[in-house]
Amino acid sequence: MARRFSAPYLSEPVSGLASWSRNLAVFSVVAVLVSILIVRFGFLEIKPALATFFGALACAGLSIVLGLFGAAAIWQSGATGVSRILVAFLIDAMLLAYPAYLGLQYRKLPAIHDITTDPIDPPRFEALARLRTGDGANPAVYAGLYSAEQQRIAYPDIETVELELPVQRAYELTLQLVNRRKWLVIDERPPQPPRRIGRIEAVARTPIMGFREDVSIRVSPDDEDSRVDIRSASRYFESDLGSNAARVRKLMEDLNNAADADALKPAKKPAAPAKTPPKVVKK
Repeated sequence: MARRFSAPYLSEPVSGLASWSRNLAVFSVVAVLVSILIVRFGFLEIKPALATFFGALACAGLSIVLGLFGAAAIWQSGATGVSRILVAFLIDAMLLAYPAYLGLQYRKLPAIHDITTDPIDPPRFEALARLRTGDGANPAVYAGLYSAEQQRIAYPDIETVELELPVQRAYELTLQLVNRRKWLVIDERPPQPPRRIGRIEAVARTPIMGFREDVSIRVSPDDEDSRVDIRSASRYFESDLGSNAARVRKLMEDLNNAADADALKPAKKPAAPAKTPPKVVKK
């Protein structure tokens, strides 16, 4: 059987622009993953991590531009490399889709970062206040009336949760929900006399980048019932892109559901007193 020999000069050339487009797309993915790890594990300050992240997005955009020029060059010269351009475009689309969605949210939502169910007297950050003093961190004091008005317009459904439960039971249910979410609890104080106000302070993380957002919850008595006020504020950035409102809204919903389920539980019957054996009279 005769062997076939293929000379290198007979094969079709691969477009250099196509190769660069694919390589930049792969590099962008690696750079984004590195920036996420930097933020989540605190290897560096947040500014270098964000610089790495936005630099990676810029590389993805450059990859798209090179891919378009590469496609035009392939059309004219007949070189190969279309598959590399398609791979690059797929990677870039997956990488840029979520930042593009966040950009739309930024344009649509108000530029606020502090959400509370009680803008008049919001739950305070006490134990968390010392964590909000770093470079570029938002202050622990409430953002003020402007933020309250913007919140009222954008999220009118966020308000105090009123539960038909004693304050101690409302506090226990709230703490259970906080622990179920795996938030880092910094301080917890159950309701005690004379004021009987319970407080919980915890740190939540955003799903992808893991940015820290601080939560303060106040559980106070209302005659025989109770009131739960929640405050969630981003530690960094002027706009939270709706993440704090979503967190507060979901906790409000879960609190109401937990209170309804608790009310449906049958009341425990008191234990029957132990029967005393009959006395035996010796004759």
